[in-house]
Amino acid sequence: MHIEVKNLNKEFGSFHAVQDVSFEIEKGKLIGFLGPSGGGKTSILRMLAGLETPTSGDIFFHGKRVNDLPPQERGIGFVFQNYALFKHMTVFDNIAFGLKVKKQNKAAIKERVQYLVELTGLKGFEHRYPHQLSGGQRQRVAFARALAPEPQLLLLDEPFAAIDAKIRTELRTWLKDMISELGITSIFVTHDQEEAIEVADEIMIISKGKLEQKGTPWDIYKNPQTPFVASFIGESSLIDNIQCFKGYEDVPTNEGIKALIRPEYIEVGKSGEIVLASATMDASVKHLHFRGSEWMVELEIEGQKLITYRSLEKDVLHPGEQVKVLIHRAYLFNEEKSWIMENPLKVDPLPVYI
Repeated sequence: MHIEVKNLNKEFGSFHAVQDVSFEIEKGKLIGFLGPSGGGKTSILRMLAGLETPTSGDIFFHGKRVNDLPPQERGIGFVFQNYALFKHMTVFDNIAFGLKVKKQNKAAIKERVQYLVELTGLKGFEHRYPHQLSGGQRQRVAFARALAPEPQLLLLDEPFAAIDAKIRTELRTWLKDMISELGITSIFVTHDQEEAIEVADEIMIISKGKLEQKGTPWDIYKNPQTPFVASFIGESSLIDNIQCFKGYEDVPTNEGIKALIRPEYIEVGKSGEIVLASATMDASVKHLHFRGSEWMVELEIEGQKLITYRSLEKDVLHPGEQVKVLIHRAYLFNEEKSWIMENPLKVDPLPVYI
């Protein structure tokens, strides 16, 4: 299903929950609505489903305006974060529910349910009740039930929120593979960056009712278009006076420019480890945090605090140790524009180890 949303608004009394949002989604894409809680993600999802009526704006499915269509006529499957299974029904009957409502014949229902039981890894659980299943299994039943009527659009509202971390990771991979196999257009709401980046083909960053940016996870991470996106995606250090760092002295001081510096933009090393002498600065190690695959290093330079990473393969740093730091690039912004600035001192005529 191709989806087009034009100038969508939703007001709850004096609260403007969704503000002039427009976007398009190609058929078969898996889209993540990502943003802080209360930002408008679920309101948009519910308007797509027909569970909320837009205050203004239009929603089109395959070129047809659906604002006035009831949910049951939109061709949508909806998966809620609390599963919303029928406790008195078996797995088979939960999955078959929508098909029975449509009065399909028993043979067709049985064939469709058996296919979905296989697809969702629930074979052998058909006659169990929800209370006899794990959280991950209940969520799979919810997926299967939503898919049973063969919807054109699958909507998922925080689908993994009620599941423990290990099962959540497994379900992410399973969901992406399943939707890819089915080729169904899907949208899921989450506030978990890792989840959105791992699962989605494209991400829409939504905050305070506005669509901040839409793109692939890689594009959004590497090329944030607004200060909010730059600060929300990934870890970063906010710097008020970037001019105190080597290579950035010429950044204007009278234009309200601030900087966000991501950990991977920062190189830290002991004496002799960093090649570019002209661009390095002295720093002090404040804290170290073991992250399993690497160290997270908190640094202080000229009274500014920075966060970076260091490989476990390199010599261990220690709190209070003096080190060398090179800032490769920074994300600069003010109220009018934003841009990425490479450190102009990064290229030395000849390597000089310090």
